[in-house]
Amino acid sequence: FLKITCQRIFFLPSRKMLPSISVNSPMQGNGALNSRDAARHTAGAKRYKYLRRLFRFRQMDFEFAAWQMLYLFTSPQRVYRNFHYRKQTKDQWARDDPAFLVLLSIWLCVSTIGFGFVLDMGFFETIKLLLWVVFIDCVGVGLLISTLMWFISNKYLVKRQSRDYDVEWGYAFDVHLNAFYPLLVILHFIQLFFINHVILTDTFIGYFVGNTLWLVAVGYYIYVTFLGYSALPFLKNTVILLYPFAPLVLLYGLSLALGWNFTHTLCSFYKYRVK
Repeated sequence: FLKITCQRIFFLPSRKMLPSISVNSPMQGNGALNSRDAARHTAGAKRYKYLRRLFRFRQMDFEFAAWQMLYLFTSPQRVYRNFHYRKQTKDQWARDDPAFLVLLSIWLCVSTIGFGFVLDMGFFETIKLLLWVVFIDCVGVGLLISTLMWFISNKYLVKRQSRDYDVEWGYAFDVHLNAFYPLLVILHFIQLFFINHVILTDTFIGYFVGNTLWLVAVGYYIYVTFLGYSALPFLKNTVILLYPFAPLVLLYGLSLALGWNFTHTLCSFYKYRVK
């Protein structure tokens, strides 16, 4: 009797199969996210989470943001390796921690105040200069460049076999911030020590030093931008982002031949704007 019963248990077909995926699993049978988890990965949800953390300083990792700022000068490739890690762990390329933006804003304010002091501006003129640099030079130009690069990269640089992937606008903005920080330090901090006594003097050495700093700063912006988009595995022909180096070097040589001082032009423009 026991032998017959065991045979029935092991050979009787099951009437109900166990589900291959649990009800609470975030993945569906085809590997896609379920509706609740997909909602958390929308652009709107990511933007809301980022803006919400913007006012919670205790949740920001300022130490890691400072590490990124240091390596943007010494080894920017390491910064973009971290973006790869974020994609693997949090399913997004863009930063989810606004600590870098906060530190960049502090750098921008301090360097701009120093710029106003060197140019012998008054209190209200310095405040006007600060507002101009923050909302026009950084935010306004940043939004314009980020949107333009986001459109170009998605329209022309995505590989044909990778059409299901796209460049996040937030990542494009992060690339701009990464490239803008070295430019800010070179032009709004290092240059301050040479403006009055070297750069603004009507000599060849003056506009040679000033224009060389501009060449290094803008060249670094181009290079860090190139690294940002070449780090995305689904983009092609990112080397074209280095092409602006050619007109940049040409403009640099032309400025030295004509005696055109970039820094003197910038200072005159700033003084005109704050009047």
